Amino acid sequence: MEILIRPATEQDMPSVLEIVNYEITHSTVNYSYSEDTLDNQLDWFRKKQLAALPVMVAERAQQVLGFGTYGPFRPKDAYQYTVEHSVYVAKEAQGQGIGQLLLQELIRRAREQGYHTMIAGVDGSNQGSYHFHRKLGFVEVGRFREVGYKFDQWLDLIFLQLFLPEDQSDQPFTE
Repeated sequence: MEILIRPATEQDMPSVLEIVNYEITHSTVNYSYSEDTLDNQLDWFRKKQLAALPVMVAERAQQVLGFGTYGPFRPKDAYQYTVEHSVYVAKEAQGQGIGQLLLQELIRRAREQGYHTMIAGVDGSNQGSYHFHRKLGFVEVGRFREVGYKFDQWLDLIFLQLFLPEDQSDQPFTE
């Protein structure tokens, strides 16, 4: 059955919350300690809508299997052309190409909105996410040692970057 990538609705937020809360309690994909609430998830979604920032879901047979979004990288004016994204896929749906479909759609939308670059923050132990981003053209630009602490261990954070203009000839990073 085909995967549909579409804009999220408020009705999708319970499924989005379930996916996020699983990662909060079972992984270092998300550095939060406590599960979120539906009220907070709805507030988050409404703020994204007001800011014209996409929240996309991946759906198969009317079941949300993943979601992706982006938002400001940092709050200062000079960062206005840079976004940082998040892509989450439900545990039972991982490895099926859903994350790639979501991120490709986010990249397309970021280009349409005139952003210059997209940042990924990946936990240092998450080799799957690291290689996933590299496959889509992201380049590692920084590693921060022991900046997070979860599950009784220090966590490293890796930043990867993708330049968004269609013409990549001026990209300063090379392989």
